[in-house]
Amino acid sequence: MTNYHLANYLKNYLKTLSILLQIQIFREKIVISPVCHQETTMNFTRWRRIVVPLFLCLLLFVTACAANPPSRYAQVQKETSQRGATSAVAKKAEQGSTFNKFFPDSVRGYDIIPTQEKKGFAEYKVNQNGKTVAMLSINDTTSLPTAAAKYQQATTTIAGYPSVEQGTTTTGILVNNRYQVKVQSRDPAFTPADRAAWLQKFNLKGLAKLKPAIAPASPPNPPPSPNPKEHPFSPPNPLAN
Repeated sequence: MTNYHLANYLKNYLKTLSILLQIQIFREKIVISPVCHQETTMNFTRWRRIVVPLFLCLLLFVTACAANPPSRYAQVQKETSQRGATSAVAKKAEQGSTFNKFFPDSVRGYDIIPTQEKKGFAEYKVNQNGKTVAMLSINDTTSLPTAAAKYQQATTTIAGYPSVEQGTTTTGILVNNRYQVKVQSRDPAFTPADRAAWLQKFNLKGLAKLKPAIAPASPPNPPPSPNPKEHPFSPPNPLAN
């Protein structure tokens, strides 16, 4: 049991104890016989000398233990760190928490919810009417250079960054030659055009200000296209770099 849950349990206990104390006080007020009243008052005084200090001690303990509920980011980080994630993560990879501020904050009609966070990676899901329609992610390719290398032969761009289609459900771009930003469809109605539009909802300029690639990825064969074209589904973006 965590301190947070223990504190809630003790708070409920103290509330019950307080109610019992009030009931006892009320009973004392309605005593009619002076003799009985005197005897009961003495008993109550002795009982109060025991209960009140205990009550105060518990109150202090609850105050010390009570902590704010974990934030959604902290909770996600705790849960995902216990999933047995691979240990092959470069020491110089960015912390997953660094990426949270670059995800879309809010989009009308959608709920954007953090689902996974670990070193070098962060992921959110996009819900519409309670159903997951897409997954958003940012990962540091320092731990997986081949993930960055595939963008060397990209023939299209989104918001000025090289883009590739990964299968039929995923569109990715590479920012600063290091950070892979992906949108994955989880519903057939979430089209490649939707993925391209959502990629531009990220704070890509902010992400580009993070540390660049430690070492350039080796260009694969064939060589990269000299004039990559804008992704066919990419909507106009006046802020594109």
